Amino acid sequence: MHSAFSNLQSSIYSCSSVQVTGTVKAIVGMTLTVGGLESLAGIGSRCRVHSKNGIIEGEVVGAQGSELCLLPFGTWNGVAIGDPVKLVEHDDVIHPDDSWIGTVVDALGQPLSAFTRVRRPQRKSKFRADPPRAFDRKKVGEKLETQIKCIDIFTPICRGQRMGVFAGSGVGKSTMMAMLARNTDADVIVIGLIGERGREVQQFIQEDLGEKGMARAVVVVSTGDEAPLLRKQAALTTTAIAEHFKSQGKQVLLLLDSVTRFAMAQREIGLARGEPPTLRGYPPSVFSELPHLLERAGPGRANEGDITGLYTVLVDGDDMNEPIADAVRGIVDGHIVLDRHIAEQGRFPAVNLQKSLSRMLPGCHSPEEFEITKVARKALGTYADMEDLIRLGAYKAGSDPETDEAIRFFQTATPFLSQSRGDKTLAAEGFADIYRMILEAGIKDPLQRFFETQPE
Repeated sequence: MHSAFSNLQSSIYSCSSVQVTGTVKAIVGMTLTVGGLESLAGIGSRCRVHSKNGIIEGEVVGAQGSELCLLPFGTWNGVAIGDPVKLVEHDDVIHPDDSWIGTVVDALGQPLSAFTRVRRPQRKSKFRADPPRAFDRKKVGEKLETQIKCIDIFTPICRGQRMGVFAGSGVGKSTMMAMLARNTDADVIVIGLIGERGREVQQFIQEDLGEKGMARAVVVVSTGDEAPLLRKQAALTTTAIAEHFKSQGKQVLLLLDSVTRFAMAQREIGLARGEPPTLRGYPPSVFSELPHLLERAGPGRANEGDITGLYTVLVDGDDMNEPIADAVRGIVDGHIVLDRHIAEQGRFPAVNLQKSLSRMLPGCHSPEEFEITKVARKALGTYADMEDLIRLGAYKAGSDPETDEAIRFFQTATPFLSQSRGDKTLAAEGFADIYRMILEAGIKDPLQRFFETQPE
């Protein structure tokens, strides 16, 4: 009996899985039409096209009648009508573990650098997963110190919060993301470089991130020359890796650069499968994919860690109200706006404090810290309102005491808020310095007013 069971078991293990095969019916642009798989393959199924140039992988993105629409993880060069197409089963998972930390992987989770330890797959993580249900999540946690002065004071980030970083090109968002990766108190950093310039990938890893940042990071790379499916897949892979470490109880910082390129990749996919273009050529699927991706970050369940997500948005023409920026701003829990005008003045990070907001305030700060922040923000806002008149010389000193105080505060606060790539400042030190500048500018002591209004 035992011998018969062993023989049966050996036979089962030696059997190859059944191959389901279809054929190429048509090729139009990047779209491949396949017949013969319609009863078994669904949207998102992986397929392999066997062409004269080798095997090319693709994904089902649409179906019409008895035909499926495939897009490639590359190009269809060499594919001809009649080529066989085989369905790939169980190809929608990755197996991240601790050995991935300190390495770089591609959009499909394949290593682009040597792994630091022997890989020990323990559990599968799906590329596509549903966000946790609303009542399964914990509340947002305590303040997460970034050691970047303008963020810790004016737009604080809490564990499990999702923030958008809105900026035009060349304003310093990649440098700020690297500072966050090096300085932020988190167990694991997961970084997704989506649609990045090929020459900048190694520069970001070696110079901006450095050895210290890379020592606790997993970097997912998909450059701008890759197919739209891979650029979209890179964002899903980045999030799946973050979810794996979150499930182990670790605090994860997820940095995705950029959501705009993810949306552009989805636009190409949507248009290829026949969706109608809507706002600025973006099909409806873009605006349904964005919340599904971003909602996967955030506080975990009771026995899990949290994913603190920072998502960069590359705004076209510095228009903060363009469709993707507007959609992301409505999903995330706050936004940091990088201003080209501030960057041109040489202040980095070029955060526009008047336009930036954390929805975790005031609870994220202590009452005293919030009073200091309010007074500092008001003084900077007063200066911003009068800036044109001050620069033109139309404002005379002494005309308005509040404006005079704002000018004095601005002159000392501006160089203080500027921070080079290697600088670090603890939040407590930052608040102490801002408080001192408020008093030196002649502004009424915010803490005195705060304690006067407190009940005895």
